[in-house]
Amino acid sequence: MQKEELQKVERAHEIALKVIDFAHPLVKENSNVLDITEKIEKKIYELGGKPSWPVNISINEIAAHFTPTVGDTLTLKENDYVKVDLGVQVDGYISDHAFTVKVGHKDDELIEASCKATEEALKALKPGVKVFEVSDIIENVVAEFNFNPIRNLAGHATARYNQHEEPSISNARNKIQTEIPVDTPIAIEVFTTPGTGWVKESRPLSIYRFREDKPVRMWEAKKILELSKTEFDKLPFGARWIKSFTPMKVEMALRQLVEIEALDTYPPLKEESNQPVAVTEDTKIIRG
Repeated sequence: MQKEELQKVERAHEIALKVIDFAHPLVKENSNVLDITEKIEKKIYELGGKPSWPVNISINEIAAHFTPTVGDTLTLKENDYVKVDLGVQVDGYISDHAFTVKVGHKDDELIEASCKATEEALKALKPGVKVFEVSDIIENVVAEFNFNPIRNLAGHATARYNQHEEPSISNARNKIQTEIPVDTPIAIEVFTTPGTGWVKESRPLSIYRFREDKPVRMWEAKKILELSKTEFDKLPFGARWIKSFTPMKVEMALRQLVEIEALDTYPPLKEESNQPVAVTEDTKIIRG
């Protein structure tokens, strides 16, 4: 990336850190998940950014990709592992972040393992470092706490209007010799669990993304496809962001758009042994 582009990533990062400080106190017992997400998204706008995707609030064995729907009554309970994943974009340049809170607890080893592994991996991001070297650090740190990383989730680079760009940086040991590029935003995203360390797709669907233009009959579907390109910048969006139609019409239109492969979906990801998951994520640029 050029200097002006990197400055926009840095601005997005500054906003994200302020939003995280704002968001932490919201994650408490009896808080409504929809209320939390809407407050966080509103704060991103107030600080001059734009959400890169709907704020994800994934609880316990759900590792990622859950965002509430219109009228959602889900609330947080004591001992819930609550993962808040947020992205901030400035003119399409993205900073990607996540943190975990165990409701009613100040300290927790599962969260500490994720935080420490992320911190050590970020320290290793220097010119010339290779993917396998960072992955080794992550798995070694997680193992020190006697937990497993989620092996089929990974950190990644980001690009303009693209939240997942190569290279992918696995949480598990590997032999990938790819050198992590300089002057590129790199999101280190470490998931930890006492479970088997694998996730599988789950339900319900609530996050979508533009894939390609397709002819579609339903008028509401045409409008949503257009919104996915313009208002949502071809980045992931939540069904609840669509305010122009009734929830039933939105659901019907989204189903049609998915069936014709005009939209991609992001199903919630569930730890396969139903064990809790923690995550920590931060974005760093390796200066060349």
